Parts: sequence; C-alpha cells; structure tokens
Amino acid sequence: MATRYRLTPELRKKLKKPIGTLIRGSFNETMKKLKDLVEKENPPMIISVGDSVSKNLAKNNMFPKLSIVDNKVMRKRIQPIALKADKTLYVKNPPATITEEALATIQEALEHNGRVKIVVDGEEDLLTLAAVLYAPENSFVVYGQPLEGIVVVKVTKQKKKEVTNVLKAMEIFRKAK
Repeated sequence: MATRYRLTPELRKKLKKPIGTLIRGSFNETMKKLKDLVEKENPPMIISVGDSVSKNLAKNNMFPKLSIVDNKVMRKRIQPIALKADKTLYVKNPPATITEEALATIQEALEHNGRVKIVVDGEEDLLTLAAVLYAPENSFVVYGQPLEGIVVVKVTKQKKKEVTNVLKAMEIFRKAK
C-alpha cells in the first residue's frame, strides 16, 4: 500500500503564508540577503525547493546539499535547469500531495555524502515540509514565494513540530501499488 498525504482546503489557505522568514526583493536582492544570512549563521546544510530558487542559488555560488525541482516555474514547464549534483533521484509526487516515495527519497538524499538533485514528476511545493522534517537542526530550507521573494526556514525543533502538525492535519489515503 502506498500512502499519500493530501492537502485539505483549510491547509491550502494556511500554507499560502510563509513557514519561515520572507526575504522580499528581486532575485539579486534576495540572494545577497541570503548570502549574508548564510555567512552569519553558517547552517550545516542548505536545501532548495523549486526551480527558480535552485537556479538562483547556483548562479550565486551557493550550492545546496539537496535541490528539489519539478522543471516548472509558476506551474509552467521549463527547460530543466543545469545543477551540479553527485546524484540525481527521480520521484513521483502528484500536485497537492506528499507521497511515501517522496518522503523516503528525501531521507535518502539527505543521507548521501554529496550533493543531490531530486527531480519530481508532479509537484514539489509541499516537499518543503518533508525537507524541514528531515533536515538537521539549524539547516536552511529555501523556497520561492511567488512574486514576493524567497522564504528561508531555519530548521529548529519547533519548526519540525509545526511541520509534523501540518502533516497530521492532511488527509491520509492509501492505495494499492
């Protein structure tokens, strides 16, 4: 049996709000502020979720331990972005869901010694939650906030608890493999 967590309408509204610190501005402005934050905090790991954010980090010589992409920007298909990775993993994750397969793939990626890129067939947005859940404390999970900037989630025990509560509030359904 494969389990999926599915977004409810109530949670969809709640998750429109950033789960971390919103850094507003252009790509250049947000990347400069992020670079400053990384230098100041020295996180053990950076994880990027989203094609634009992943591309912009790489362009600014910040190379995430894990980049999660779906070859789409604002739901429109794009040319796959070139990201240097030691390992590339592929996972199916339909829109508005988090699959067991995606959770396991993120765990596997974070245990790998080098840089990993996960290419999602479906949608990667909600995988931010899984990244926060599994990343080491004090890591940064960075994702885009459309038309506003980027969101930086500093992984803490409290953030992991918040994410766990969101997952518990999602609809759970199982289907035969």
